[in-house]
Amino acid sequence: MPLALLALAIGAFGIGTTEFVIMGLLPQVAGDFGVSIPTAGLLVTGYALGVVIGAPLMTVLGTKVPRKRMLMLLMGLFILGNLLSAVAPSFSVMLIGRVVASLAHGAFFGIGSVVAAELVAPDKKAGAIAMMFTGLTVANVVGVPLGTLVGQSVGWRVTFAVVAGLGVIGLAGIAKLVPDLPKPEGVRLRHELAAFKNTQVLLAMAMTVLGFGGVFAAITYIAPMMTHVAGFADGSVTWLLVLFGLGMVGGNLVGGKFADRALMPMLYVSLGSLAVVLALFTVTAHNKIAAAVTIALIGALGFATVPPLQKRVLDQAHGAPTLASAVNIGAFNLGNALSAWLGGIVIAAGFGYTAPNWVGAVLAAAALVLAILSAALERRTSARGVVVAAGTPSEQRAAVHH
Repeated sequence: MPLALLALAIGAFGIGTTEFVIMGLLPQVAGDFGVSIPTAGLLVTGYALGVVIGAPLMTVLGTKVPRKRMLMLLMGLFILGNLLSAVAPSFSVMLIGRVVASLAHGAFFGIGSVVAAELVAPDKKAGAIAMMFTGLTVANVVGVPLGTLVGQSVGWRVTFAVVAGLGVIGLAGIAKLVPDLPKPEGVRLRHELAAFKNTQVLLAMAMTVLGFGGVFAAITYIAPMMTHVAGFADGSVTWLLVLFGLGMVGGNLVGGKFADRALMPMLYVSLGSLAVVLALFTVTAHNKIAAAVTIALIGALGFATVPPLQKRVLDQAHGAPTLASAVNIGAFNLGNALSAWLGGIVIAAGFGYTAPNWVGAVLAAAALVLAILSAALERRTSARGVVVAAGTPSEQRAAVHH
């Protein structure tokens, strides 16, 4: 794999840390600002919605900017947002800082996915994308637990200041290691927008929203769930997040490996298993050992879907993949926002801290249904194409019109 993928992984590490570290710090942030846990959950929802908005917006703004320069500008925006969160005098200002940082997220991973795929041979594309996303997953093994520990020990503001420092390192890595790839000739914004007329692209994005949303329904509220239900001490949340991160690393690498071989079967297995494990989490959350194992499984199964879903979008939007790739990253975070919001609703309604797990199970199951539908439509289209190719010219014209 090219060394440039390391630079992308470094940037992904910083972004992954700021995205997920808030999970373990929700009680501290809520206490400092005098808001409820569901209200503090808006920091997750706000970040996710910022990614949804920022992914297409920043990608469109960067259509005339070389990809390397755009990645550097995005890291600068990320640094600014995290510094604002670190010094926020009120909850609303911190929420603004989270949104500012999130505007860089979708476009970074979207453009980064395209760059990573261009750096390797066609049969290595999913693996290259997975390598970049390894920075995001490793952040959950190293960055998030350390950030949670720092936040619980010396204050969450220090955590966000450190995250801004990670952004500086990521910016330097991109400047040093990522090559100046030439912009593809003849690709215009209208070509990028045309990808959204493809039903398979839209189905892949819907799978992304629902499938990864299932993960966040449970993980957003992992701190209160594990302390109030499983009986863990506050300090245990750190190593529980390490388990989640280890699961993410393994699932991401396995998903990338098998997506290059059998993409749709990989999605069937990961989404179906994820739905089952999330449903079981409503029971296993009451036992410390079972809860810890389940958290690792959720990380593994959730991130096993990331490389195949991202590659699915790139494959279906061939010829103009940049905007579709970035929007799909936004779709991941739309799922995060939806599930965090729904999880807060069921908790506020009095169903308890394990109720979001049921929300996640339903979302993952719905994604599996869409995956099956997508494959069925693809087989039908392929079969129709074979019939057209084998017919007479008049039969071919009739088949096309029908």
